[in-house]
Amino acid sequence: MNPDAAATPQIVFDDFLKVDIRVGRILAAEPFPEARKPAYKLTIDFGKAIGTRRSSAQITKNYTLDELEGRLVLAVVNFPPRQIGKFMSQVLTLGVPDADGEVVLIEPSQDVPVGGRLY
Repeated sequence: MNPDAAATPQIVFDDFLKVDIRVGRILAAEPFPEARKPAYKLTIDFGKAIGTRRSSAQITKNYTLDELEGRLVLAVVNFPPRQIGKFMSQVLTLGVPDADGEVVLIEPSQDVPVGGRLY
């Protein structure tokens, strides 16, 4: 994504409310060698109401497997699951590009309960 690109067209607040973004804690991170682009398989706990979900994340340039476990992340939890090779990604883990266009995870600046919804 181009950080200099213009903002997308305006939406109404009700459109924003349709996107369910929650905080989760990464329980496990595994290699994903079958992915077309370098990625990891993440298992993320979103708390009692949502449970554990899986995600494919192209974050190999900025994170090692060892530093991901226990990290809080934000993810969209109400998109339909997406088949990525033989892996079913159930949530979209969110990030922003660094200066080289590589993904940096979005995470709370403090320890917060898992399952909390972004507002």
